[in-house]
Amino acid sequence: MPRKRATTIAQYIRSAPQIAQPHLRRLYAILKSVAPRAQETIKWGMPFFIEPRFLFAFSAHKAHCNLASTPAALKAFADELQDYQTTKNFLQLPYNKPMPDVLIRKIAKYRMSELRKRGNATFW
Repeated sequence: MPRKRATTIAQYIRSAPQIAQPHLRRLYAILKSVAPRAQETIKWGMPFFIEPRFLFAFSAHKAHCNLASTPAALKAFADELQDYQTTKNFLQLPYNKPMPDVLIRKIAKYRMSELRKRGNATFW
């Protein structure tokens, strides 16, 4: 029988693998503290923060979780991200390493300021 898809971020975290849940809870708390008024939703099976455009998202995987941001937000912290796997839009956060709270907060704050500077016209 197929699992029911999560409709809230809390459901998403509860349905994630046990190893992922502490990282997801911490990541969610950091992002929520940076964007407390952002709309929370599930899109494409991932938790999203929107204000009113895409701010950031995250997802659970077998050995890591991803923080989805914009290329500009990740590029701004390229030096600090050298110890992490990244793609154009994603930062991989391995479960076997401590969550880089300060770095995640910086990326999230940068993304918030980026969105506001561009008049909410930035798309993912």
